[in-house]
Amino acid sequence: MKKKLIVKNNRDFEDIIKNGICKKSHSFIVHSKLNNLSYDRYGISVSKKLGNAVFRNKYKRKIRSIIDIYKKNYINMKDYIIILRKGALDKSFDELKKELIDLLK
Repeated sequence: MKKKLIVKNNRDFEDIIKNGICKKSHSFIVHSKLNNLSYDRYGISVSKKLGNAVFRNKYKRKIRSIIDIYKKNYINMKDYIIILRKGALDKSFDELKKELIDLLK
């Protein structure tokens, strides 16, 4: 994922979470908000409560690969914050992919 497609600024994270639309599933919480750009931006958050750094980075890589698949088909001009929940730990990659894409649409 290119750097311009990433939400990194803490102020942006807080703004999207406070003022955006929230959708929840068993594995993810997705906050979204319209932006003034011609592309989507994504921020990924995995809590320290779920596991150590190796575990969190593994799931971030999985989520990034799902986003790469998704962004080829859809451009909504939104900012997304994707938060991983405990329910995602016992699911396969295909189940996670289906669930996240349904939330992003």
